[in-house]
Amino acid sequence: MIETADAEPEYDDTAIRFLEALWGEGYLSPGGPDEVDRVVEGLSLRAKTILDIGCGSGGIALHLIERHGAAHATGFDIERPVIEAAMKRSAARRLSDRAGFIQAPPGPLPFADASFDVVFSKDALLHVPDKDALFAEIFRVLKPGGVFAASDWLIGHDGEPSAEMKAYVTAEGLSFAMASPARYVQAMRRAGFADVAVKDRNPWYREVARGELERLKGPLYRTAAAAVGAAYVDKNIRTWEAMQKVLDSGEHRPTHLRGWKPAMVG
Repeated sequence: MIETADAEPEYDDTAIRFLEALWGEGYLSPGGPDEVDRVVEGLSLRAKTILDIGCGSGGIALHLIERHGAAHATGFDIERPVIEAAMKRSAARRLSDRAGFIQAPPGPLPFADASFDVVFSKDALLHVPDKDALFAEIFRVLKPGGVFAASDWLIGHDGEPSAEMKAYVTAEGLSFAMASPARYVQAMRRAGFADVAVKDRNPWYREVARGELERLKGPLYRTAAAAVGAAYVDKNIRTWEAMQKVLDSGEHRPTHLRGWKPAMVG
């Protein structure tokens, strides 16, 4: 995770344009609205208040309002460019009264205890090194009886990453702090979450990423290059090739996470 809010953003305007060209308007992680729906499958979000941690450019928060009937969604991110994009998107869709977007530096969440019915996150928690502190904060801001539902990019083990994984993380050039499913479950239970569940999404994304790479090399290349430049697209093709290796090996483990804050805490 970047050290201060004033540091050079990892998700700048170029990154936003590129990822949205690949994954859809308002989405900076794979799967678009369909994968968001799978993360919250079986949950009733109608009339609920939702916090989206690592909200990116806002598409998910607005989807949870429009598709799932959330009363209000608060998007939180540490980077200014994505928050500005999210606010513009919310205003354009006339949802500013039901969606708010907040940027703040890394650290404790800037929200009071028991503020939200639901805490959501999509492929953003891997940027946070201290998983215990992270889940303690998520637990704190949830109301009793509230639910945490997320997807994140995990690693299949807690040992030394393989050479292929190190090459992939280097290619990404982002502040990854990946941990295993077992480590996430441990941190969630330590924070107080009950009924903790994880679901391996590697088989799904392994095939989706292969299709993304084919699109980047083929039909999407010219459109993406026009938006961000050919050199930027070429760099990301190399990144996707490195990522495919660790997806195929199973070391890169996209995972759904869910846990509940007990109705009676104490």
